[in-house]
Amino acid sequence: MRTRRIGDVQVSAIGLGGMPMSIEGRPDESRSISAVHAALDAGVTLIDTADAYHVGADEVGHNESLIARALATYGGDTSGVLVATKGGHVRPGDGSWQLDGSPAHLKHACEASLKRLGVEAIGLYQYHRPDPAVPYADSIGALRGLLDEGKIRMAGVSNASPDQIREANEILGGRLVSVQNQFSPAYRDSEAELRLCDVLGIAFLPWSPLGGITSAGDLGAEHSAFSQVAKAHDVSPQQVALAWMLAKSPVVVPIPGSSRPETIRDSAQAAELELSPEEFARLDVA
Repeated sequence: MRTRRIGDVQVSAIGLGGMPMSIEGRPDESRSISAVHAALDAGVTLIDTADAYHVGADEVGHNESLIARALATYGGDTSGVLVATKGGHVRPGDGSWQLDGSPAHLKHACEASLKRLGVEAIGLYQYHRPDPAVPYADSIGALRGLLDEGKIRMAGVSNASPDQIREANEILGGRLVSVQNQFSPAYRDSEAELRLCDVLGIAFLPWSPLGGITSAGDLGAEHSAFSQVAKAHDVSPQQVALAWMLAKSPVVVPIPGSSRPETIRDSAQAAELELSPEEFARLDVA
């Protein structure tokens, strides 16, 4: 597996998003753990989770606990795996996603995540989504405090605008290492954030990078170039989508969500897929 950088840590060029393993419609735990093990077998060393990846109000951190169990039961060495988690989203159990970006909540959430993950310091802690009820500077200030206290090794933000990325980096004293925004062939509204991360040398982690691609690999007529390139390489359209993202900038590290061993194995192979300049150009406007 080829690698890329988040802060001072080298990680696999393709990560694993844990959300599908724990929210509505989730599979049984054994399949999810098998998916994590398959990812590790394929060389994946970045796993993204969040305390809000759960269903019931009484199971906050379901995905964090599942990831911790999967790592503990893996037969190989997991010391090089970076587990990235997030705080700032809350799910009261009625299916909704709500926000709490208050410093008090973020500090409490981080402490709880530390216990569930069974670590002394979280590798990468990300502010999940801006809370309009709380000044952004106050929320990022809480992350700065967690960094200074050694509770987290690195800090990132998610669902942030260019101005928020700049503000977060300033508040953190230049220590912002990652931005996690939605980005896929069907959703490209984060191009500006990606370009800014490229300029600043900050990792850009596309969430839902395969959004809009059906299980059959259909992206719709407006994105048919992905299917055409996939046929030319005899690979899945999903691999082509991920390879296209990797080719956009060396700071990009996609984190496709998966709960099946076969899908994360397929995604991991995208790190080795080389697109020609002509293919990239076709996909970039598709």
